[in-house]
Amino acid sequence: MESLLQGERPQFAPDTTYLNTAAHGLLPAGTVTAIRTAADEMAGGLLDQVAYYRAVEEARASYARLLGVGAHRVATGSTVAVHTALVAGSLPPGAEVLVAQDEFSSLVTPFTTRGDLRLRQVPLEKIADAVRPETALVAVSAAQSLDGRVADLTALRTAAAQHGARTLVDLTQAAGWLPVSAEDFDFTVCGAYKWLLCPRGTSFLTVPEDGGGLRSLHAGWLAGQEPWDSCYGPVKVLASDARRFDEGPPFLSYLGAVRSLELIERVGRSAIAAHDLALAGRFRAGLADLGMTPVPADSPIVSVPGTGDVAEELNRAGVRASVRGGSLRVSFHLYNTAGDVDRALDALAGPVGRKRP
Repeated sequence: MESLLQGERPQFAPDTTYLNTAAHGLLPAGTVTAIRTAADEMAGGLLDQVAYYRAVEEARASYARLLGVGAHRVATGSTVAVHTALVAGSLPPGAEVLVAQDEFSSLVTPFTTRGDLRLRQVPLEKIADAVRPETALVAVSAAQSLDGRVADLTALRTAAAQHGARTLVDLTQAAGWLPVSAEDFDFTVCGAYKWLLCPRGTSFLTVPEDGGGLRSLHAGWLAGQEPWDSCYGPVKVLASDARRFDEGPPFLSYLGAVRSLELIERVGRSAIAAHDLALAGRFRAGLADLGMTPVPADSPIVSVPGTGDVAEELNRAGVRASVRGGSLRVSFHLYNTAGDVDRALDALAGPVGRKRP
C-alpha cells in the first residue's frame, strides 16, 4: 500500500507541510496540466465544447463508481448548497428536517431560507435516536467539517427506514476515504474539492432511481433529453435520469476533475483510508504526549479544542492547518507522510511548552 502511495506522490509538490485537506485538497499534477491545456485552448480559440462535455460525463461516471451507484443517478454541479436547495424545494410546507448541531451551513441553510419548514437540531451522537414519525428528512454530514466526528450512518439509515424519513448525507468530508455507498441513502451531496482532490466548482448529487420527487428548478438546455436539440425555447423533454438536475458545468473544473478522480480510483479508497487514518492516529498519539486532547473521532480530521491560537505558530513553521470553532483542525491525506506528522508535532511542542519524547 505504501509503495502505491509513494508512486503517486510525484503528482504533488506542496511548498509547505500541507495538513489542510479538510479545507481544500491539493491538485494533482495531471489535474493542473489538464486545466492549463484547456485554458490555453480557450485563449487561442481552439476550445472543443463537445469534448469538454464528454469530460463531464467521464467525471460523472468516475464519481458513480467511487460511490457504488450507476452514473444515471448522479447529477453534476458546482456547490453543495445548490444541490441541497433542490432537496429542500421538494419538501411539503411544515415538513420536519432533522440535522446535527454545528452542521456545516451549506447543508442546513437551504432548509431555513424556505421559511416554511421545521428544522430540528440535535447532537450528532443522538441523531439516529431523534428520528420520529413526523420527521420527513434527516440531513447529516458523514464526517463533520468542524471536528472530524463520523456519523453512525448504519443506525441513521435504520432509524429513518423505521419512521419513513428520507436521508440526505453530505459526503464532502468523507468521499475518497470513508467506506460509504450512495446506494444506502435517498440523496447524497459532495463538494469534490477536498478529499477527491478536484478543483473547486465540482460537486455531485445522487438521487433515487425515480428522482426522489425533486423538481428541475434550475433546468437549462443541458437538462434536456437531447441537449443539443434543446438550446432554444422551453426544454420540451427533460432528461430521464439525474442529468435533469445538472447545473451548467464550469469546464476547467470538470476537465481537472477527470484527472483527479482517475487518481483516487487508481489508488483505491481502502488504501487511502488506511494511510490517512494511520497518520491521524500517529498525530493523536503525539498530541497525548504533549498533554493535548483532540476530539475523539475515527477520522483523518483531527480537532484540538481550545488551541486555535497555535495555528499561526504552525503556519510560521511551514505547516498549513485550519482553525474551526476556536479549535486547531489538522487533516491528513494520501500526499502526507509520517514526517509531516512529526513536523507538525515538533511545531506544536514549542507553543505548549513541552518537548516531545
